[in-house]
Amino acid sequence: MLAVLLLMVHVSGRSSDLFRVRDGRTVPFGAMVDDTAGSDIIVVGEIHGVPQHHATELQVIRTLHEADTPLFIAMEMFRADSQKDLDAWTSGATTLERFLPVYYRNWRMPWPLYEDILLYAREHKIPLIGLNIPDRVADAVARRGFSALTDEERRQVPQGVSCTVDTRYMAFIRKAYIDHGIRDEQSFRYFCEAQMLWDKSMAVHLVAALKAHPGKKAVVIAGVGHAWRRGIPEQVSLISKYRLMVILPAIPGQTAPGSVTLDDTDYLVLR
Repeated sequence: MLAVLLLMVHVSGRSSDLFRVRDGRTVPFGAMVDDTAGSDIIVVGEIHGVPQHHATELQVIRTLHEADTPLFIAMEMFRADSQKDLDAWTSGATTLERFLPVYYRNWRMPWPLYEDILLYAREHKIPLIGLNIPDRVADAVARRGFSALTDEERRQVPQGVSCTVDTRYMAFIRKAYIDHGIRDEQSFRYFCEAQMLWDKSMAVHLVAALKAHPGKKAVVIAGVGHAWRRGIPEQVSLISKYRLMVILPAIPGQTAPGSVTLDDTDYLVLR
């Protein structure tokens, strides 16, 4: 029973306190863990360069694993076409020396930010799933728009994925990426299309992974803009019936108690 884990896992000597959106209460980490029993997918958002956000992600993973919850970790940080490399890492078939170049081919942030999560997955043989598509494809959409993709670029996108954005999605992107400089409305629309491409593609890859790992929960690690309920979670809900929980970090002026609703997230991590 997950309730046993009210003992909790401590990170840096303290457990995370969370704001539960549905009733506006601040609750201990264990109360949120109990709620995961009703979810197939737990999406944990991060600002990539903030170590505490990665500590929270590991806290979620470790707590579920220690409760004997079957799970896998799905990550924005790796492309789907790197799955064989991820499998080799978690099975112990490759070394850290060989895996580091794989990591840096997929992701630009320093290895130490994700080291504890990736080593924990390897130690406990928890499957890692790559969710992403090649950066060059999303970058091409951000520059030229989805309709301008070449045939070769489209082959890098999961079948059936399109990038139709509406005013609701564009309003969400403005909120989620308030610090991103956009020169004009056309550039902003292309930026929205690129974000939609990422959200939809990662949702497709996530649903495929859940079908390939029946009975396992997915802990999804992604940037705040993708983890937000209107990002990957909404795209998953459009193509499947999997139950989701969203956990975002509290960010002043963006995600804060009193300013978020269940349309944004289920929980905010306060520390």
